[in-house]
Amino acid sequence: MGKGGDPSFIAKEPGEKSVKTYNLEEKQTSTVRKEFNGKLAFAVAAAALGSSFQHGYNTGVLNNPQFLIEQFINDVILSRTGSNPSPTTVTTIWSIITSIFCVGGMLGGASTGFVAERFGRKGGLLLNNILVVLAVIFEGTAKVANSYEMIIVGRFLIGINSGLNAGLAPMYLNEISPVNLRGAIGSVYQLVITISILVAQILGLGSILGTAQLWPTLLVLTIVPAVFQLVTLPICPESPKYLLLSKNKEIEAQRSLTWLRGSGSVQDEMDEMRQEYEAAKLMPTITIKELVSSVALRIPLIISLVMMIAQQLSGINAVIFYSTQIFIGAGLTPQAATYATLAVGAINVLMTVVSLVLVEKAGRKTLLLVGFGGMVIDTFLLTIALQFAETSTVAKYLCVCLVIIFIILFATGPGSIPWFLVSELFSQSARPAATSLAVSINWIANFFVTIGFPTLQLAIGSYVFIIFTIILVLVTIFIYKKVPETKNKTMEEISAIFRQQSYQ
Repeated sequence: MGKGGDPSFIAKEPGEKSVKTYNLEEKQTSTVRKEFNGKLAFAVAAAALGSSFQHGYNTGVLNNPQFLIEQFINDVILSRTGSNPSPTTVTTIWSIITSIFCVGGMLGGASTGFVAERFGRKGGLLLNNILVVLAVIFEGTAKVANSYEMIIVGRFLIGINSGLNAGLAPMYLNEISPVNLRGAIGSVYQLVITISILVAQILGLGSILGTAQLWPTLLVLTIVPAVFQLVTLPICPESPKYLLLSKNKEIEAQRSLTWLRGSGSVQDEMDEMRQEYEAAKLMPTITIKELVSSVALRIPLIISLVMMIAQQLSGINAVIFYSTQIFIGAGLTPQAATYATLAVGAINVLMTVVSLVLVEKAGRKTLLLVGFGGMVIDTFLLTIALQFAETSTVAKYLCVCLVIIFIILFATGPGSIPWFLVSELFSQSARPAATSLAVSINWIANFFVTIGFPTLQLAIGSYVFIIFTIILVLVTIFIYKKVPETKNKTMEEISAIFRQQSYQ
């Protein structure tokens, strides 16, 4: 693609920084309170709560009412055919209901670039709620209509919605954030996912909505965050970077930035965006085909895709799968084990909150190394401990401790950083295509883990963690060698890093 495909063309010579860059770094500490204001917090809440809540809630909402929905499937087939279906038939239909969510996510993720450029980041998020309404109609009336097919359609639609949200929301959060808060605000997406999964698990308890009569209500509640976003997000401005760099609307971009900063002192940021705009004029918007074929963009693309795949193949799903079994093995009753699993979810939320602070202090690369490196040791020890859990009390309690430690390590970086790292590594012209590809890969990996893990677990049991240990070792080495630190760096500086480094 020549000069147009080189992400470093906007950078200075190696080691050189502009006066504005130095001024920005000097003002980092003194401007945090000024830049994080009520309006910015409102925009973050409007974008994140209405989008990532859908992603997390619909990931965890089926866990507790599984038996009830399987019984519903059985009853539907019985009423249609006059005979009970085989357990295999019910299990197959249940598998379709759970996995179709990931298929929708793949489609939504792949559409992110088009939607982000055609309708804008804010506009895309608002229009995406149409899918939520349709999904709620299908899922909410499935029981009355005596149709499990309607649940499948609803799950597919909410999957598309979640896939789009996974691309649009982190992109919007990145583009409205001041550079010194970009990591913390970007981590909010994962924070809301962890909160919404926990909420889904709590509401799905048999003492709340996990009953034969109320499980449809559990599915319908996904409309609540959609309503919240439809009420709040229209008050917020469109991404200033989108307005200037994609639409060439400088006055509207400055107005948007002024609203988000709660101050008219936005000249430095506007100057930086103008520089990026002037550079972007030399390089038209990049398609996914151009992105994949561009040598200059290959390294940031590989980093983005590896981080997305690593998040899904880290073993987090296996740990959650085994957690209730491990707690029962440690002597808890099944009911107590369920509440212990909820407590693990609460720890995940708490540590994700902690990561919001750590990501701007320790940096992205440090947290990724600590998280993935720590999980290498954790999964290796867990593999050994599980072999002795049935005969050793010490091993049982060690398993409990290792599950909790794993959740803490995952939440500190691997859970949140991949979502916003993509937006940090690419300029405006390549960001939509890169986000589409990265989010799609994340959902594809999620799909294969969802489909493949149960079979793998049945085949080799707890030795499945050895596979995750090997993957985590490779990911940790990759991060150490290839992933740059992006904390407090502008797009110019990040581009310069890729230009200065020599990649094979």
